[in-house]
Amino acid sequence: MTFDFRAAGYRLWDIAGAAGGLLLLAPLLAGIALLVLVCDGRPLLFHQVRVGKKGRLFRVWKFRTMRAGVPGSSITTEDDGRITPLGSRLRKFKLDELPQLFNVLKGDLSLIGPRPEVPRFVELQHPLWQAILEVRPGITDLATLVYRDEEQRLRGRPDHETHYRKTLLQDKLWLNLEYLRHRTLWLDLKLIWLTVRYSFLPAGFDSRRLRRLFVQEMKSL
Repeated sequence: MTFDFRAAGYRLWDIAGAAGGLLLLAPLLAGIALLVLVCDGRPLLFHQVRVGKKGRLFRVWKFRTMRAGVPGSSITTEDDGRITPLGSRLRKFKLDELPQLFNVLKGDLSLIGPRPEVPRFVELQHPLWQAILEVRPGITDLATLVYRDEEQRLRGRPDHETHYRKTLLQDKLWLNLEYLRHRTLWLDLKLIWLTVRYSFLPAGFDSRRLRRLFVQEMKSL
């Protein structure tokens, strides 16, 4: 059995990035938690079961952005009535995702990796899914960046869950596989920078342009 230095390097990178991020963002995390408590009450956090590496199930954590106890689809659209006014703002800037830095420290997630899906969308016997589940899922990936406006794309669709499963999810799988085949440290750093940039400054976001730039760069490697 040989030691996987590359995997160990990525893991150290994840731990350092998540720990540094939590220290740097601690005041922001505390402020968001207080806002959720004051505006929407408890619970402060929301968790959902997702499928991780090798098909292992785990809980992903987020700040709660929806009304507690209201049933509905796991696929959310921009006009979903469950989303609170505060939750809408948190989701716009992706601030609800920040607690997932704890998932990274725990080893459930990486900073960069395919976003984990809920179990009912995952086909464990499908070759595409088997390839995706060979790596640890992440907080962000190329598909997450390209589909940053996913909730807007699904807005007003009565069949939004079917459209997500048959169209958006299939394209996400393709993008993630292409990224994993061509992954480099430079592409990871670029992906992190653009994720942070468009989370806090969403103006000027152009999914088609970003997709084209990354695909061209990956083909040149």
